Amino acid sequence: MKLQIDNLDGHGLRDYTTAIDGSRSPKLMRRLNKPAELQFSLLADGPDFVVPASGARVMLGKTNGQDVFTGYLRQSPLFEYLGWGQRGPVYRYNLVAQSDESALDSKRLPNRSPFIDRGGGSALRQLTEDLLPGTFDTSAMQDVDTLLRYPVDPQKTWSQHAAEIALQTAGSYRAIGGALTFSPVGSTAHAISQTDPDFSPGGLSLQSSDGLLNDVTVVGLTEPQDHVKDYFVGNGLSLTFYLSQNPFNRPGRTLLDEEYGGTALNPARWTAADPASAITVVNGKLQIAGGTGVDGQSTLVFAERIELGGALVLQHGDVAFTGASNGVLGGLYPNTISVAGCLAGFRVSPSGGQSTIQALVSGVVTGTPISTVAGFHYALTTRFYATEIYRRRQIFHSAGHPAGSGFGGNAVAADLRVVLEVHTTDPANAATLIAASTVLYDGLLENVSGFCAYGLVNALNLNCIIPFTRMFQPVDAEVRSALPGQGYRTRLVGSQTEGAECLLLSSAALQFFPENVPALNELIQVQYRGLGRSMARVTDPVSIAAQQNGNDDGVRGLVREVKTPAPRTSADCENAALAILSDAGGAAWSGEYMIWSDFWPDGAADIFPGDAVNVSVASRAAGFQAIVRVVEIEIRDLRAEHSFYKIQFADAAAAPLDFEFQTGTVVLPLSLTSMTVAQVGALFLPDLTSAEITLATSTTVNVDAGVSPVSGGGIEVRWTDFGWGQDNDRNLAGRFSTQAFTLPRLAAVQNYFLRQFDNATPPRYSRYTTALHLKYPL
Repeated sequence: MKLQIDNLDGHGLRDYTTAIDGSRSPKLMRRLNKPAELQFSLLADGPDFVVPASGARVMLGKTNGQDVFTGYLRQSPLFEYLGWGQRGPVYRYNLVAQSDESALDSKRLPNRSPFIDRGGGSALRQLTEDLLPGTFDTSAMQDVDTLLRYPVDPQKTWSQHAAEIALQTAGSYRAIGGALTFSPVGSTAHAISQTDPDFSPGGLSLQSSDGLLNDVTVVGLTEPQDHVKDYFVGNGLSLTFYLSQNPFNRPGRTLLDEEYGGTALNPARWTAADPASAITVVNGKLQIAGGTGVDGQSTLVFAERIELGGALVLQHGDVAFTGASNGVLGGLYPNTISVAGCLAGFRVSPSGGQSTIQALVSGVVTGTPISTVAGFHYALTTRFYATEIYRRRQIFHSAGHPAGSGFGGNAVAADLRVVLEVHTTDPANAATLIAASTVLYDGLLENVSGFCAYGLVNALNLNCIIPFTRMFQPVDAEVRSALPGQGYRTRLVGSQTEGAECLLLSSAALQFFPENVPALNELIQVQYRGLGRSMARVTDPVSIAAQQNGNDDGVRGLVREVKTPAPRTSADCENAALAILSDAGGAAWSGEYMIWSDFWPDGAADIFPGDAVNVSVASRAAGFQAIVRVVEIEIRDLRAEHSFYKIQFADAAAAPLDFEFQTGTVVLPLSLTSMTVAQVGALFLPDLTSAEITLATSTTVNVDAGVSPVSGGGIEVRWTDFGWGQDNDRNLAGRFSTQAFTLPRLAAVQNYFLRQFDNATPPRYSRYTTALHLKYPL
């Protein structure tokens, strides 16, 4: 082997092989999804010896050119005094180098929006390019599996992010020789077999324990639960209306706050296709001047996809037009960027020397256009409200369900209410700053795709200036109202200076601005999700029955609070429980194998953490596959390249590879529904997301459940949200076999709780309740 070090002093690589202290063998430590570490000691081997400096490049390789380790010294050598020699004091220089990713770890990650619906390898490659563009060869990085949402924390290093991404996608990364690889765990396999003539029985130690589980409870994050609709009526005076439940609210997150500083677009935020050079950054503003005239050629697209779930506000900017324009601003595109492929956006068309702005929905312009005026500003905003918060289930892996075939990951269907608004301001008239916005479109789009691209600009021939673009998640609630004799319209929630009409307060209250006080007898509807802790209990009846013996009921159970991958809903908790049970079907194996490199069965093939080992030792009743966690290499003879390997491995039952657990203080409810592995995904009926009150009198309330009951089933209505089932009628308001029905009204403030059920034995019910809260005067 050869040890070379570049001290970055302009002299390039120096050969330090003869300077290695023969009394201390170099040791290389490789750990799964962590930087590798090389420890070695040097002795001055001549008058030209140069003490390696902190930051020096270290390369250890075989004579055939195969790299064993490449990295950097991350600290100065430790001087160990040995005595006095002919040329003065003599030292042993003890050094520690870390593998190549340490160069990335020394850089600060930029502030960027979360990765959405993106391959793990793609995200890791992007982080690499953000820090050291063009430095690493990333061609061998596979996507492995999908990250639904992954926020980038600048307080963490690149390798910390790489470890988290690997955990969530069942992958492993490696950095060596200036190249990065990212591949599924276990994609390279080795054999440890007692039939191998070079097998070392004395070097193999195995541990087996009882890893059986058949009753697993998983606790996840706070989730959206009840589908709540609160109904109020205005009296011409009241500005505040108190909600019946605390709304589920994702932590307030600004996904994008772009002020267009500097002289160029930030590549971590934007991807530009601009053959006409029409899109530039000038004096802190985005300037669009022209285009190719061809739809979809000159575009500016946000770097990440948008999840069409919950509530989202996209402020495309306070646009000032500098000439007649043709194109689309603020478009959402499920597929390609084109006018016809636009789900929702603002269609700008030339009109003489000025332009018109019109709503573009599902590729078709609709509604009344707005004509622009020279010198005026037009703040374009898209708001959407989806009936589901999350549009795809979290993905969980196990040994039997690796990357690409994990539990979960299925799409969640949802409808989307889209509101396109324009806030017109005249710089010469301050009163226009708080004037109401003009709503160009307010409609419901059914069963839309879960993710889309955000194209801020699709310029056929646009001429305008955009000073900012923002994207943020407000409270996941939709506010609508209807004046007497008129239809419902969406009330804009947010800042008054942005043309909004009301706010949702942290005290679970709806607050209208004085200029927007609800009129007498104006009907108000607030739609949102209640909240609760996600959890699920899943059992394996076959395994339980097999373990029953005398007084032993056969149950082998535990409760786990999963930190990563985070179960966001109870359905996610069910899939996480399936993954845990999949790995816990019997014995849990771990072990260690010590062997000389000369006798390693794969010969020249090196072994790395993340590789699989197939252990087959019949004399120890051992036959299993495990994943290598740590590889320790002690290089005993550099000249002859003899090394001593210590390989530590474990299967998922012994040491979970796809989960990170944490200790919590969650109190499990006494009524937590237990289900079998066969019932996961089939135990609950769809929620009544579209149920609503259609008419309220002083004595009755008409309800439309939104769907027709299944044959032999119906809609169950209760006065309080508990006791669901055919055996409990104490708080029952009624069971109905029709979609529309009438309920008694007993007070000015009345609550109704609905779930649907079928004719199974026992009947299946909706997972979550629909809560209808009415506060109308009698």
